[in-house]
Formats: sequence, C-alpha cells, structure tokens
Amino acid sequence: MSASDKAWKGRFAEPTDAFVEAFTASVAFDKRLYRHDIAGSIAHARMLAQVGILTQDEAEAIAAGLAAIQADIEAGTFIWSVAREDVHMNIEAALTERIGEVGKKLHTARSRNDQVATTVRLYLRDGIDELGAGLRGLAAVFLRLAEREAETVMPGFTHLQVAQPVTLGHHILAWFEMITRDAERLIDARKRVNVMPLGAGALAGTSFPIDRDMTARALGFAQPAENSLDAVSDRDFVIEFAAAAALIMVHLSRMAEELVLWSTPQFGFIELADGFCTGSSIMPQKKNPDVPELLRGKSARVIGNLTALLVLMKGQPLAYNKDNQEDKEPLFDTLDTVRDSVRALTELLPATTFHRERMRREALRGYPTATDLADYLVRRGLAFRDAHEAAARAVRLAIERTADLAELPLADLKTCSPLIENDVFAALTIEGSLAARDHRGGTAPRQVRAAITRGQERLAALAALSP
Repeated sequence: MSASDKAWKGRFAEPTDAFVEAFTASVAFDKRLYRHDIAGSIAHARMLAQVGILTQDEAEAIAAGLAAIQADIEAGTFIWSVAREDVHMNIEAALTERIGEVGKKLHTARSRNDQVATTVRLYLRDGIDELGAGLRGLAAVFLRLAEREAETVMPGFTHLQVAQPVTLGHHILAWFEMITRDAERLIDARKRVNVMPLGAGALAGTSFPIDRDMTARALGFAQPAENSLDAVSDRDFVIEFAAAAALIMVHLSRMAEELVLWSTPQFGFIELADGFCTGSSIMPQKKNPDVPELLRGKSARVIGNLTALLVLMKGQPLAYNKDNQEDKEPLFDTLDTVRDSVRALTELLPATTFHRERMRREALRGYPTATDLADYLVRRGLAFRDAHEAAARAVRLAIERTADLAELPLADLKTCSPLIENDVFAALTIEGSLAARDHRGGTAPRQVRAAITRGQERLAALAALSP
C-alpha cells in the first residue's frame, strides 16, 4: 500500500518504507479489539445521524456493513492487512469497499486517538467483568473447602517454623480474604475504566455538534471524559488494572508456593492430582507440581507488564503519542495470564487430596501450644512477660526430654511455675488451643464456620455490584 492509499495520504508524496510499515503496524495483535471497535463505530454512526450529520439511511448502512464485517472476522474469512496499520483502519477500509462512499463518512467528528482509547476501554471493561467472575468462582471454591476442613488441624507457621495450631479451614479463609480484596479492587478500578473518550477527537474535541452523552449511553459508559487532552492520552486505567492484576498474581503465587511446599514428601500435606502434574524424563519417581510452579512464574510476567506500562507513560507529554501503541500487548498478556491462572487454581484445588492425619501429626511438632501455656499462666495472675519466660523454660525442658509439652509430668511443669495445676493439660492439647481462639477472626472451628457464612454474604454482595 502506497502513501496515496492510506487514510493520511494527503500529506505524503512518497510511500512508507516497507520496514517502517511493518515496524509501526499493530494489527497483528490489536485485531482482537475488532468487536469493541465495531460497537464503538456503530454507536458513533447512530449518534451522527441523531444530530443530523448523517442521514438515518447512511447510519444504518454503516451499521449493517460493520455487522457483516464482524461476521466475516468471526467466520475467519476476513483478510487483515499490515499495510492498513491497525484493526481500526482495516475495518474502516473494508467498510468503504463494502458499502462505498458512505463508509468514508464514518470517521466524521472522531480521530483514531479517541477511537483507540474508547475501544481499549470497552475491551478492558469486558475483561474485568470476566476476570471478576473468575475470582468470585475461585473464592467460592475456597469457601467450600473451608467448610469441609473447618475442623482439620494443621500447623500454622511464622518464618516457616511451626508457630501455633490452626485449622485448614482457617488457613484457606486467609486465601479467601486475599482474593475477595482482589475482586473488590477490580470493581473499583472498573469505575475509572468506564469513562468514554469518544468526542475528544485528536486532542481538542470537534467542531461538529455531537451528542457525547448519547454515545456514552449506547456503549454503556457511565459518562464521557471531561477533558479532551486527557481523554486521548490517559492510560491510567490500563496501569491501574495492571497493578490490580499484579497483586492478584502475587496472591496466587503465594498460594502456589504453599501448594508446592505442601506437596513435598517433607511436608506431605497434600497430593496433587496427576492431571495437574508432570514427570521427569530421567527420574521415574518424580511427580512435579508444574501448575503451582507456573503460577509462581507467571506472576513475574504480570509484574513485568505493570512495570513496562509505568515506564511507557512516564515521559510522555500531552496529548497522544505513538508510544501508546505499546500499551496493548502488556494489557492483553496480563488479561490472558491472570484469567488462565485463576482458572488453573480453581480447577486444581477441588482435585487435590488433603492428608489430614499428616497435618495433625506435624501440628504437634515444634511445641505449638507454648503460647497457650503462657496464656494459662496469665489467667492465673502472672504478668505476660513472666508467663512467657516460664513457658519458654517448659519448652526447653520438653526439648531435653524429647517430649511434647502435654507429655511432661505435672511435677516437671511446676518447676517452671508453681501456678501450674492439673487443669493445664486441657490448655496444652491441640483441640484446646483451637477452641480457645473463639472470637471473630480466630481459628476455632465455630468461628471458621461463622466466617464462611459472612464470606458467602460478601460474595453475594460482590456479585450484585458486578454487571
């Protein structure tokens, strides 16, 4: 395609260099925006007819032509041209070829600058809605697992050392909290995505009497953008989504790390289903947790995309610059990666076997009820710091005897504090430790079930807030 065939042909006498044409083209990756570009164009054409810039017949001819092009694209018969640069010019050129001179009128009162920004917002809005539904589905899986494992004992860790006993249900509810916050962040970010740039033109608006509110309503936007310069150059909405997505992946990566650890023989807490693992080409005994490992690895991609977008924008003066063509590949990759990662974990967890007896056995290692002994002494009137020291002496004694705290004779325990009596043993059991934490947010099974009920209510509220 020579310069005389391009939309901006009037300014140039020489054809675009072949390498430059390929270097500057984006159609190879932005053609996935076709549906949203066509929706924006149809709404724009009908608005132009409403204000008298086009006739109704012209607007409907444009709409019909665009609908036919969409059908061709979805049938796989549409021919994309690198020479036409991007998805927008490919569709517009095909429209003119299909319906004639009327097709050339579609671009009245708009620029590719506001067209592109609008299309990306429409695409991202749909992507956020799909991802939000996926997060709610994953959160629902967590609630079901937490209900099933509300009384399953496991060790709680700090510094990856056994700290205090918790229930597996309580642990899974911590994952639920992470993902629920992520879903809430997406709903909030969507508000700033749902603003329409159309009507901003190249940067200064348009001299035509357009009705931006009409177009915004037709496309489901909450409102038109307030400032034309900002409307075409802003990519905050992409960056904000990428930041929320990076945090989702950080959460998934943390969960995946625990699954990797738990699946090792050293932990032995879970058995991952064969369908989510692979073997070794040389070691026949191996069962590698590839899906959780890839969840960790893919978090790096999404964090990298966020960094790329921030650096992309940091030096740009107002208004639009060609740099912004580079926003789409990080955005597309982020959406694809996070969507698939959420799906992977959603499908993996219900197929995972949890070894309850092994978890309980490991919860007894490391003297996890030492804090319960200190709390017992506090209730007996000892200051906590003194109680802490007495409990530490008891732990040291248990280490010397290679016994658990609950296995020490009362006489030995009394050498650590004379306040200790026979009722201490109820506090030193795993069940006693769990039951003692019977408050909102605690690990007691009763509180886990109460938290699940509240979680179900929160999920329902999130679903109600989502389109």
